[in-house]
Amino acid sequence: MRKLESNVIGIDQGDVVLFSDFEHDGEMWTGEGPRNTRVPVAFSESYIAKPVVYVSVSMLDTSNGTNTRFDVQSDTITNAGVDIVFRTWGDSRVSRCRVAWQSIGAVRADDVWDL
Repeated sequence: MRKLESNVIGIDQGDVVLFSDFEHDGEMWTGEGPRNTRVPVAFSESYIAKPVVYVSVSMLDTSNGTNTRFDVQSDTITNAGVDIVFRTWGDSRVSRCRVAWQSIGAVRADDVWDL
């Protein structure tokens, strides 16, 4: 468990389309074997320290003729942003994926000045 030692906690969130490969016969839709994509997301404000980040799939469009295999994770979390990584493998055909994300962490109060 992470304990936040701040009287000001920031929560940021968003939704990002990671890819839409059916439109241009991209690798997630036409390929086989291990495939991945990485999308950087910037927080609307920097945190004091690295925040906790939660990601979840908010839309997934796959072929009904193959197995659906995927893994979605947050990676390279910094005070200013996070990379969202999507992986698939085998014969899975994924045409589109959108991911919702949320970050929670300590932020600097508006009335604190650095001199």
